Amino acid sequence: MDKLRAAIERDFALPTGAHTGEARQTFLEFREALTEGRIRAAEKQGDRWVVNAWVKQGILLGFRLGELVEMGDSALSFVDKDTFPLRRFQPAGRVRVVPGGSSVRQGAYVAPSVICMPPMYINVGAYVDEGTLVDSHALVGSCAQIGKRVHLSAAAQIGGVLEPVNAAPVVIEDDVLVGGNCGVYEGTWVRARAVLGAGTILTRSTPLYDLVRGEVYRASVESPLTVPENAVVVPGSRAIGKGKAAEWNLSLYTPVIVKYRDERTDRAIELEDWLR
Repeated sequence: MDKLRAAIERDFALPTGAHTGEARQTFLEFREALTEGRIRAAEKQGDRWVVNAWVKQGILLGFRLGELVEMGDSALSFVDKDTFPLRRFQPAGRVRVVPGGSSVRQGAYVAPSVICMPPMYINVGAYVDEGTLVDSHALVGSCAQIGKRVHLSAAAQIGGVLEPVNAAPVVIEDDVLVGGNCGVYEGTWVRARAVLGAGTILTRSTPLYDLVRGEVYRASVESPLTVPENAVVVPGSRAIGKGKAAEWNLSLYTPVIVKYRDERTDRAIELEDWLR
């Protein structure tokens, strides 16, 4: 991939309008590798996730090279950049896309045995690994990294982080359950087997309170907000002790770790194999 990386970095550095047909051909090769999962926006190295900035540059280059065209058919037409058409799935790919308005862009990797319930959307640069269920009204944003056997419940929003190119995307590791109406944004890292209760919102600016270990987790300049392995997180609140907020007994939202996964939790969230 070194040759492809060098070509993408070279073409990304050129000003708009200075590209040749060779740049588009390079991008198409890049998009194919991205769609097939041979390259990805971020990778786990040891115990940390490392951003592949050149992959994000390639995605942005695709938007720069693309032209607006009408796509789709008479039943569903839309206008978008021709460099990022919708993906078409075949039975040999073993991805179940249930009818009802779901969309997956070219440049998104969707592994065999993934299930897509309508309507849902997977954006360019996303990586969705084997056995994951993307439920109705769920969003997988650009460059988001979704692990194996993840359950993204109805209306879950996994934010994308495409720019700046060196910023870490949202990462959801293996065997995580993301409950209904959850929102995970701004490069948050949810480690393996965590459970996010319905309605939980995670961002860089929101501290995470661990009632079990007596810790408070926050994002920093160097690292994102990180949810520990096996943590069970639910929506909570914390009182404001100053000024009018205290007088009015106001509280602010905060996510709270109330326990760590045990056998009872596993039974409650288990997805039957026959659903897959």
